[in-house]
Amino acid sequence: MEHKEHFNLMQFFEGYVRNYRRFNLSTVHNRSMITQREISHFANLGEMLGFDSFIEDTKFDAARGRSRPMDLAWWKLDIDQSEEEYAFLALHLERENVRSKDMETIDKLFSETYANYVPHNVIGIQHIESVERMAFLNEEVASRNALQGSAALMMYWHYDRKANKNYVYGEFFGPYGERESKQALCSADSFGYWSMNLVKVQPVG
Repeated sequence: MEHKEHFNLMQFFEGYVRNYRRFNLSTVHNRSMITQREISHFANLGEMLGFDSFIEDTKFDAARGRSRPMDLAWWKLDIDQSEEEYAFLALHLERENVRSKDMETIDKLFSETYANYVPHNVIGIQHIESVERMAFLNEEVASRNALQGSAALMMYWHYDRKANKNYVYGEFFGPYGERESKQALCSADSFGYWSMNLVKVQPVG
């Protein structure tokens, strides 16, 4: 059986939260720029960890019979095994701003594919319409990951209209059924620049 290299993805979530101010994103930036900066953050992280990072790489999707783009992929090259072929797909990341595409994001992360394209780790970052919807999506991720066996991190952005606050929920799904949750509050300073802070976890649903 193949040994999978799983990451402590909740640590990645904390790094994302603590470094968000360094992205230099403000209230005047559009969603495309926000997506670009966030993907670049994880692309740079992958390279610092010794992986090859590729933005808009492709992965075969058996259900559709064709390849589909990955927003970001980390590949591991082990020259002791091969100088030409990658040993495994270390990470598949998807970033989605459109709330109605939440299931499409999950479909991409947990698609049936060639054995060497099954990611050891996955990260999904997406906006959601409600915390009730997040509970539904979490069950989908847990069910699909039980088959895929990745370390999975879903980061859900949700704007609470009643409280007028932006929350980011980090939901971790381990390869053996482990679960962990963290929450962060995203707010703009007096100059309009976004930053985040971890907050006490509140029950979902």
